[in-house]
Amino acid sequence: MVGALQGFLTIAAVIGCGWVLADRGVLDLTAQRALVSVSFLLATPALLLTLMARTPIGPALTRGLLATALAVAVVVVPYVVWALGVARHGLGETVVGALAAGYVNAGYLGLPVATYVLGDASLVVPTLLLQVLILQPFALALLDVDAARTSGRARSTRDLLRTAALRPVRNPITVAALAGALLSLTGTQLPAVVAAPAGLVGAAAVPTMLLAYGVSLRLGPRLTVGDPEVVLTSVLKALVQPLAAFLIARFALGLAPAVVLAVTVTSALPTAQNVFAHATRYRRGETVARDTILLTTLAAAPVILLTASVLG
Repeated sequence: MVGALQGFLTIAAVIGCGWVLADRGVLDLTAQRALVSVSFLLATPALLLTLMARTPIGPALTRGLLATALAVAVVVVPYVVWALGVARHGLGETVVGALAAGYVNAGYLGLPVATYVLGDASLVVPTLLLQVLILQPFALALLDVDAARTSGRARSTRDLLRTAALRPVRNPITVAALAGALLSLTGTQLPAVVAAPAGLVGAAAVPTMLLAYGVSLRLGPRLTVGDPEVVLTSVLKALVQPLAAFLIARFALGLAPAVVLAVTVTSALPTAQNVFAHATRYRRGETVARDTILLTTLAAAPVILLTASVLG
């Protein structure tokens, strides 16, 4: 568990740096949005391109992936029903809230947790592929549609459909993920002249997101950890999703104990930092994303420790 705890502490340290820089006046909210833009438009696409290019996709297409996807549906569907039917949220706020409730930190935290808790880093790959190749492109397409509709750029259903259809070729994150997946499937390696700068720039993706998050904690709206929506998304993410993953993997699909453990632990990971980056980029649900990330990150360590001790 040392590696997993070190991952949590590293994240906290970088967030703390952002908080201190904001407190000292070095970074302000304008700088925060600049950091998010750098991460969204450059660093994260570079990271996804290099990561997906070296990720074996075929072996990840297992029933464990199905269990993970179903667990996501278990938390996302009730949240969407609540957001649209009770809270009367718009499309953008609903998408961000759904991501907060079901999109896990499979990269920066998932890799060390899989390595040190599960003993095999490749066990997080199915979750990573589900999110990068399916959930994230779909969510960003909806956010683009919402942005086009509210800005007046799309005035008809045809315009909205065109916006959604063109989504994969207009957003750098989606383009990079799909390009990396294609490289992986074809066994093609990135040339060194591309891989070297992409790797260097991609290494900035997580730090820039974490620094921006720290600035938001210091200068953004006050924490709303008692807000009903934040409580809902946090409970769905931290407790319901891993429980659903366990029940589906163990009883519905009858998977092997090692796979059940892997699916449950990866589903217990906290909400990913890039959910906050997307919320900030599209200016939808920023407070819910920020506060859910905080609560689920605090809850993830004890939940993962308990899961590993019971199922391991």
